[in-house]
Amino acid sequence: MSHATAPNALRPGAHRYASYDGAELAYRVLGPRDGAAAPPLVCLAGGPGRDAAYLGDLGGLDEHRPLVVPDSRGTGASPPAADPSGYAFPRLAQDLEALRQHLGLERFALLAHDAAAATAQAYAAAHPERLSHLVLVCPGARLQGELPDDAREIFEARSDEPWWEDAYTAVQALPTASDLDDVRDLLRRAAPLAYGRWEEPQQAHAASEGAQLGPVPRAGFWQGVDEAARLALVERLRAVRCPALVVTGARDGVTGVRAGELAAASLAHASARALPEVGHFPWVDAPDLFRTTVEDFVRGA
Repeated sequence: MSHATAPNALRPGAHRYASYDGAELAYRVLGPRDGAAAPPLVCLAGGPGRDAAYLGDLGGLDEHRPLVVPDSRGTGASPPAADPSGYAFPRLAQDLEALRQHLGLERFALLAHDAAAATAQAYAAAHPERLSHLVLVCPGARLQGELPDDAREIFEARSDEPWWEDAYTAVQALPTASDLDDVRDLLRRAAPLAYGRWEEPQQAHAASEGAQLGPVPRAGFWQGVDEAARLALVERLRAVRCPALVVTGARDGVTGVRAGELAAASLAHASARALPEVGHFPWVDAPDLFRTTVEDFVRGA
């Protein structure tokens, strides 16, 4: 690992880097709070198109190592894409490669949550030699060509909880909602299904979602990736040799557990771990368990 390319690029605080097309994109560095010299962990936010602020410090993962948290195009402090194709996840993977070069990292550990797992897999397929570790957190399986229904089963199994009926109504209305304010309201009502329990930390985390969504980056994320491109990407994943961990939540009513197992099966050296009593945001429901699970894996424990 070398940092010679960009002095102070891993200093805590807000930074910018020039991507492949000259766009000046933003990223933040958190930690390490204990002053350790551990290698950084690059962390991609999902949504798609959600402000990376929702990741927080990922349950305290910044204690022993720097977290590098980029703002994807059109979110946070990064400007919109000049062309709509810039929001598609294979192009976001190109932004990630530009960030690696800016940081001066020969190899690095990568964590991606939710939809950003597609970006991470596209990056791994294109640059397998650049990754030391790969962590996918609550991914979907759209890249794998499947839409498992266990998330629905997890959600319906919680029908005795007081929030369930309103959340169910909101979930049914979401696919046909087009007005952004309506979508945000429905997401707010459906939010409890994304967490292992519905208490103050979860409610506070969910309250930020509406303001953090970027509808244009969200709409462009899956564009331009046809079936042939999807199959080619999945085939290239077989060449990824770095160790990979797929973390899911046993109570994740958004993407479920099965999708994570399918993502893990696409990689040669991956294991899947479902965390108990945890939903789609494991660092909110069980910060200590999530932190130690990821940190132990990245350290090779």
